[in-house]
Amino acid sequence: MRFGSQKLAVGYALVLVLCLFPFFSASGALAVGILFSLLGWRLPSFSRYAAFILQASIVLMGFGMQVAEVLEASQTGLISTAVSVVLVMAAGYVLARCLKVEGTTGLLIASGTAICGGSAIAAVAPLVRARNEQTSFALVVVFVLNALALFLFPWLGHLFQLSETSFGWWAALAIHDTSSVVGAGAVYGPQALEVATTTKLVRALWILPLSLVLSLVYGRGKKGRLSVPWFIFLFAGSIGMVWLFPSAAPVYSVLGALGKRGMVMALFLIGSGLSFKEARKAGWRSFAMGVLLWLLVGSVALLVLKYSAV
Repeated sequence: MRFGSQKLAVGYALVLVLCLFPFFSASGALAVGILFSLLGWRLPSFSRYAAFILQASIVLMGFGMQVAEVLEASQTGLISTAVSVVLVMAAGYVLARCLKVEGTTGLLIASGTAICGGSAIAAVAPLVRARNEQTSFALVVVFVLNALALFLFPWLGHLFQLSETSFGWWAALAIHDTSSVVGAGAVYGPQALEVATTTKLVRALWILPLSLVLSLVYGRGKKGRLSVPWFIFLFAGSIGMVWLFPSAAPVYSVLGALGKRGMVMALFLIGSGLSFKEARKAGWRSFAMGVLLWLLVGSVALLVLKYSAV
């Protein structure tokens, strides 16, 4: 079914407005975008703004991070999440090589698994010059596994008789997106919710150092000059403002919420620009990599927590 560009522009605008409402989820926006692409409803004049909206959303989301409270509530979280991020990125590299997964797609999946799902992929994608189909495929893998974790983890936690504290740590280290970490923690118990939320937010802060490292590795332009990821420095600045000027908390809350809705809008635009010819090249290997990496992270974290004093 084909529409004229004017009608299609109205359709895009309506979906973008829906993205501003809480009931329209990030995974739902991506699914609608992919549906548009399947139906041939593409509008490059809209899709070209996806990268800018992604970067602006990352900056705004920094206002939603309560750094002082997170660090105070999770004394050892910084070290444990650092070890987790490094090990997951290393394991992702090995799995991508073994399964012969295309490099950029593998890096995006590993980044989303290591840190905070869609947000990490959104931050990393422009730095490594990922194409829309690479970003979309990585997001699909992460969102599918994230949805499974929300229902699977509480059941497994009870099966293995984890304490609320242990479950909170496990959920924070092994579930991709913050929303599902919070959801799983809430189902398991109030202490699990507190531990999961604080540890997950500390883990999310590793977007910043990972982005800076990747900008150094991938940031050389055609003339050999370093491409500076300014939006990452603005992201750090927004976090710093929350820390230094806590009296403006109501404003930060609004800005953080705008960042989350902006991320939803960007995911719709990314999905609508998906090339299925290119996505097929990723094939089952990329999805297998995402599943294996997720199972590895969850299993190792569970074993460590099960037999530790946590």
